[in-house]
Amino acid sequence: MEILVAYFGCGKVNQDSKAAYFVVQRLSDLTNIIIPFFDKYSLVGIKVKDYEDFKRVANLMCTKAHLTPEGLETIRNIKNGMNTNRKL
Repeated sequence: MEILVAYFGCGKVNQDSKAAYFVVQRLSDLTNIIIPFFDKYSLVGIKVKDYEDFKRVANLMCTKAHLTPEGLETIRNIKNGMNTNRKL
């Protein structure tokens, strides 16, 4: 995981008793580094849909929509439809 931090030049590794996690907290790092990487090197399978939802949330945050009740509700709805909650 430390290789990811070195490769991307951002983020950090968090670890608990079950797993290690690559964490990026700065929105600018997500929009300028991580998202362009995955746009260039696409995911495959169902994770593509989760990634597209993730990008939608990042874009909403860039426009500060998350600071309004409506925008926050939109983000909650997107989140609630991701990963294991996704209806195929």
